[in-house]
Amino acid sequence: MLADFFQYDFLRYTFLTGLLIGIIAPLLGTFIVVRRLSLIADALSHVTLAGIAFGLMLEKLLLITFSPLYSGMAFSVFGSILIEKLRSVYKSYEELAIPIILSAGVGLSVIFISVANGFNTDLFGYLFGSVSAVSRNDFFLIFIIFAVVVAVIILFYKELFTLSFDEEHAKISGIHTKQIHLLFIILTALVIAASIRIVGVLLVSALMTLPVAAAMRIAKGFKQMMLLSILFGELSVIIGIITGYYLSIPPGGTIVMIAVAILLLSIGYKRGRKSA
Repeated sequence: MLADFFQYDFLRYTFLTGLLIGIIAPLLGTFIVVRRLSLIADALSHVTLAGIAFGLMLEKLLLITFSPLYSGMAFSVFGSILIEKLRSVYKSYEELAIPIILSAGVGLSVIFISVANGFNTDLFGYLFGSVSAVSRNDFFLIFIIFAVVVAVIILFYKELFTLSFDEEHAKISGIHTKQIHLLFIILTALVIAASIRIVGVLLVSALMTLPVAAAMRIAKGFKQMMLLSILFGELSVIIGIITGYYLSIPPGGTIVMIAVAILLLSIGYKRGRKSA
């Protein structure tokens, strides 16, 4: 059943990319959920869509060839920086920054898609994911993002942990909270842009939150929750990609539904333990 994934290069790159995304998306998602910033993934995914639509528009109008993934990443990083700026503007209502950027991303997406004369096959793949969208260059770019994310989490784990649970204590402890948070949100933007190849714009936030939500039900500590989130994320991606390929449907949908099934099982397991 897995023979095709070892035989064809595009499937092999998709599968390997999925393995990387299955680690770093829930890894960052753990900190996002704990900090109650789950909607930030939705906002940045829509900004990334604007960047991808912009890249496809340029490709169509100017007849230039380049991967829209790069423009998507650029827009996503810029959007993450804008969110931080807006959070400092609305100090008493910091959560306003997220819907503002989300709305701007949707608006720009509509404009760029309209100028490019509507949807095409490439854009559909970016919306819902595709098993044939990951090129060799995309894989190496995503691998670099994976390495950077893992390195940052290892180096700044203590700071991120403190910042996630008690921002005031983090400031008093001398942690550069603004710089750490800016670095974290930029990494989140890059991971979201990278994940879109596999999961799609409309579903990428689910991969960052659903495995974490499942892990929260059964984990006994933060580190265990992080490890379980990664395990559930990997299971969702691996089963979702294989199922999506053999059913000839976008992998984003199957990945998310596997994640939903794992979440329901974890809720049922927790309730079963309580009633026992």
